[in-house]
Order: sequence, then C-alpha cells, then structure tokens
Amino acid sequence: MPATAPFDAPAAVTTPPSTTDSASPEDARALVADLFRRSPAIYWTDMLLSSAAAWALTVVYFAAPAWGLAQVVAFVAAAVLFFRVGTFIHEIVHMPSSQMVWFKRVWNLLVGIPLLMPWIVYRNHVEHHNHTQFGTPADGEYLPLASSPLIETVKYMVQAPLLPLFMLVRFGVLGPLSWLHSGLRVWVLTRASAAVSNPYYSKRFPKRDEAHLRTVEALCFAYLAVIAALLWQEAISPWHFAMGYSLLAFTLGLNWFRNLAAHRYGNDGSRMTMSEQVADSINITGQTWLTVMLFPVGLRYHALHHLFPALPYHRMGEAHRRLMAGLPANSPYRVANRHSFFAAVAQLWRSASQTSAQHSAMRAWSRGTGRS
Repeated sequence: MPATAPFDAPAAVTTPPSTTDSASPEDARALVADLFRRSPAIYWTDMLLSSAAAWALTVVYFAAPAWGLAQVVAFVAAAVLFFRVGTFIHEIVHMPSSQMVWFKRVWNLLVGIPLLMPWIVYRNHVEHHNHTQFGTPADGEYLPLASSPLIETVKYMVQAPLLPLFMLVRFGVLGPLSWLHSGLRVWVLTRASAAVSNPYYSKRFPKRDEAHLRTVEALCFAYLAVIAALLWQEAISPWHFAMGYSLLAFTLGLNWFRNLAAHRYGNDGSRMTMSEQVADSINITGQTWLTVMLFPVGLRYHALHHLFPALPYHRMGEAHRRLMAGLPANSPYRVANRHSFFAAVAQLWRSASQTSAQHSAMRAWSRGTGRS
C-alpha cells in the first residue's frame, strides 16, 4: 500500500492486484504435473526424527539448571521442532482419508494428543480453500487485519500466550462436560471444535467425524487427568506444569505469528476469484535461517499451496522454481512473492495503521456476513 494514502482512506491492499494471467490453470498444472505424488518415506522420516529430537530436548529442558544456557537453548530448540512436526497437521488434512492412515495415528500419539491438537479439529481447513468462502467471514482462517485498524492486529497477537489455556479448557472441561449435556455438546461442536483464527467462525462439526472427535477427546482428557493426578500426588510440581505450559505457548505462538505472513489479509469480506485468492496469499522466497524456522514443511510457499492444495511439501521448492520460470510476467502468482516474513508483516502493519475504524472490514466479520 502506498505510504501516502490518507488515514481515513480504505486500505489499498483490500483488493488484490487486478492482474490478467495469460496462462490458464491447466498451463500452470502442466508445469508441475509430475510432482503430486507423496513420498511416505520422507513423511515418516521427517516426522519421527523431528518428534524424537523435540521430546529429547524437552527432557533436557526440564532437567537442566533453571534459567541456564542449556535450558534456554533446549526450550527454543524443542519448541521449533515441535512446531515443525506439528505442522504435519496441515499435510494430514489434505490427504485422502484412506492414505497414510497409520502416519495420521502415530502423529496423533506423538504430538496431537500431548500437545492437545489432534488433527481432526483442523478438518475445517479444507473450507479455507473453497473459493466461495476464502477471505469471507465464513473462512475460519482469515481475518481482514490489513483492512482494519491496527488494534485488531494487536488483539490477534496478544492471544498467543492464551492458546494453551483455551485448549486446556476445551479438552479438560468442556469436552467431558458436553458428553453429559446435549445443549452444551451442540455449543462445543459449533463453537469450540475447529482450529481457527477467526473468533467469529461458527459452524457445526461434521456429523460423520463425531466418533473420531469423541475418541481423541477421551484421549486428551485421559492425558490431562494423568497430569492432574501427578500434580495432586506431588510427583510433579506446579513449576513443572508452568514450564510445560510455557513450552506449549511458545510452540503455538510460533505458528500464530507465522500466520501473519500467510496472507495479505486485505479483503473486505467479498467473494474472491481463484486468481485473487492466490494473489492474496504469500510465498516467502528469502533463504534465511528465520524462514526455515518459521515456515517448516512447505509453509513458506503458501500461495503455491493455494494454487495446488494437494501438492506435497517436499515437492514445493521444485514446483515454485518451475512456475517462476514458466509462468508469464503478468501472472498473479508472481504478485504473491515476498522476500521475508518481516516484509510481509510490515506491509500488513502499514495498511492497518492507515485504516480508520470507519472503514474497518472487521465489522463484516463481527456481523458474520461479507460485503456485497
């Protein structure tokens, strides 16, 4: 957005660039047609090594002298690795239900249940790729932060330390209580059973997956019950619990803040075309250590993911190179590239800081309806 835009003007970023792509979707797909096959060996190796290293570093974190260098390093490294292995939830929800079934189950046991994020609660993510819902109040993963006042971005950011608390309440209190009360169960299935960043999202959990949800709810509750029993017996201390909470908060916070650079977040609630959806998404193209840490398992190529949601993460680098070499200069895909996380967030921040409450797109989200 131009820095000279008046404070009360609607943010120019609200509408993705009007580009006419002379290459058809079929042309783009032809460039990457041989890259859609997943390699189970890569998935299993990455997931098992990352999770093993994360849990090993967690042991070091708990055992090391308090506030020492070893503990701090173990804390950060464990969180980064848990973030990496946790990101496979994004790959899992894009797999056919019959594909790599045991990978999904083992992932749940190693990460999903202990971190209170079983993959089934992210099933709603597929709606984020529905062009009739993307960028509208019906999209659970989109907030118009760039076309709303800066306070909305701040409100989003301050939620990060509270994310584990929300999950503790969801699986430790609301889940088991809702088994006993039908009215509460409907509310939980509608308002507390989807991994979303849009607080206004409200859609009932699919009936076909309710049995799966109840199973993982029971596993999460049993896990929390064991922790509660250990606290009661003083086998672990409240300090240990606080350490675990901090590790989980930092892990989830990495993804929460990473999400600021997933999209431009400038839509006003209207439906978007496929080209606009891609242009609103962001590829982080810089080859820095921070990109590797903040965008694991293919997350750096988010525009590419919206162009081809079924593309496996280990093929994305090659697919991006082919598209950049083969697509025309006016392709919306090229508009999506940013050199760094900071460049993407700075653009969002500038746009939000120049948007007044009078022109806030967030009002459409709070009403639950997009603008026509």
